[in-house]
Amino acid sequence: MGDDVERRVDSAVDRLREQLVADRRDLHRHPELSYHETRTAELCAARSEALGYTVRTGVGGTGVLADLDSGRPGPTVMVRADTDALPITERGADRPVRSEVDGAMHACGHDGHVAMALGVAAVLAGMRDAWSGRVRMCYQPAEEVAGGAQPMIDAGAADGVDRVLGIHLWAPLQVGRVAVGPGPLFGSADEFGLVVRGRGGHGGMPHTAIDPIACAAQLITALQTIASRETSPFSPAVVTIGRIEGGMAFNVIAEEVHMRGTVRAFEQSERERLLQRIAEVARGVAASMRCEAEFIRANGCPPVVSDAAVAETVRRAAVATVGEENVEVAPRVTVGDDVALFLERAPGCYFLVGAGDVARHPVAPHHHPEFDIDERCLPVGAGVLARAALAELNAS
Repeated sequence: MGDDVERRVDSAVDRLREQLVADRRDLHRHPELSYHETRTAELCAARSEALGYTVRTGVGGTGVLADLDSGRPGPTVMVRADTDALPITERGADRPVRSEVDGAMHACGHDGHVAMALGVAAVLAGMRDAWSGRVRMCYQPAEEVAGGAQPMIDAGAADGVDRVLGIHLWAPLQVGRVAVGPGPLFGSADEFGLVVRGRGGHGGMPHTAIDPIACAAQLITALQTIASRETSPFSPAVVTIGRIEGGMAFNVIAEEVHMRGTVRAFEQSERERLLQRIAEVARGVAASMRCEAEFIRANGCPPVVSDAAVAETVRRAAVATVGEENVEVAPRVTVGDDVALFLERAPGCYFLVGAGDVARHPVAPHHHPEFDIDERCLPVGAGVLARAALAELNAS
């Protein structure tokens, strides 16, 4: 980009600083869980319409698409932001803004993602003379349950899109820094369920029953060997049981135990192998203890993979925003994000923006009730994303 365009981006983002913080704080006070992001969707739609975008609401549920055409031929670039919160009760009395909704909290930075995307939408609308093609702002619900991207795609959200850009605030990375690179960034993220069935009976006479709780305990241990003994140490994989329910009384052997877990991997082939082995191990362990096990594959998404050329565009945008010394190669992280489904349909890049002042104090991890972001990250992310979008819109 030319010096004049660079100066215009800097000036536009600088004017938006207070708005970025105000939007993030408003969203943080009013978090909405997956599939219930109605207030957030209304905000995104209203703001987009005021900027001159053509808006579609109710896309795949509570999704919002906002298109802006330059009137000149060129590519269609999607800027995607996730909108949902987590079922967590926020802690921390000394912070400037807190959730006002019991049992819901933006504990992963999605409030910041939406605020930055709204800022980028404003920058691009104000610089409509400086780019060609079409911008598509995508405000996607239900990322936390990997259930929002596919319904939006089914409703046409990815149709005609040539490039995809997405951003994730990252608290373990120092504010003022950006991490970006080609290839896998996040792993696949799949939810699975297991139902272990036995035969109920008296807790004092276990020999007359078939105990599914005892079986489930053995199964949890056995599942860990899939990652520790069957997977190459050079191919990171995670198998986690996050929930287990069984039994109603201390002296009653239950009929069933219900388990829920997640699998993470960086290769699609590994993803499928892990899920298959979980089902096989569950059935085998259950049979050895006279139980039955049912495997249920739930929501999931593939690994998040950035295109090399688009990642280089984002890297240059980051250098222009924060300087070469503050840009690093993104590490692979075994979290997931269903932005991967958009990235399967068009080349793109997902990158990390530092959101914690880790140089000064410990930072609570993502999905923790004391999670917070350093709001100085917002203009950084908006600046990088706006520059990357402009570069892709003007790519020959």
